[in-house]
Amino acid sequence: MEKAREFQKNIYFCFLDYAKAFDCVDHNKLWKILKEMGIPDHLTCLLRNLYAGQEATVRTGHGTTAWFQIGKGVRQGCILSPCLFNLYAEHIMRNAGLEEAQAGIKISGRNINNLRYADDTTLMAENEEELKSLLMKVKEESEKIGLKLNIQKTKIMASGWGNSGNSVRLYFLGLQNHCRW
Repeated sequence: MEKAREFQKNIYFCFLDYAKAFDCVDHNKLWKILKEMGIPDHLTCLLRNLYAGQEATVRTGHGTTAWFQIGKGVRQGCILSPCLFNLYAEHIMRNAGLEEAQAGIKISGRNINNLRYADDTTLMAENEEELKSLLMKVKEESEKIGLKLNIQKTKIMASGWGNSGNSVRLYFLGLQNHCRW
């Protein structure tokens, strides 16, 4: 952000929050994505075996429910879960065309429009229109594989040379984000 101000550039950020991200990973879609990404079959088979036949029951104040099959979600607390989610997220970004998108910020000659770690994703662009385009593409591709954005926790921020001490109002997905910086 310091360099953006130095070079009189604006940067718009969108901090995405997926609703129950780790819980919504569809196992069958995950296996397909792993295959598409060239993960060796023997590794996918190991993961399938790890997740095969999972059952759960819910304990309430009135007793426990009947056992049921689990077909979604990566294991909470498992060291593999963030990695599996990263592959799921990579599929979203590739299908949204973010690798080829011209939107983003230029750093050392490279165009960067997203930063990710596990279920934390930040989209970046030099103007509102680019950011909105990135966001809509990611939202659409996310929904195709069962992930929904948590609109109340998804935030937008603008930073740049002309914004010091000001505020900006951005309207995306029906949500007003009013950020001061």
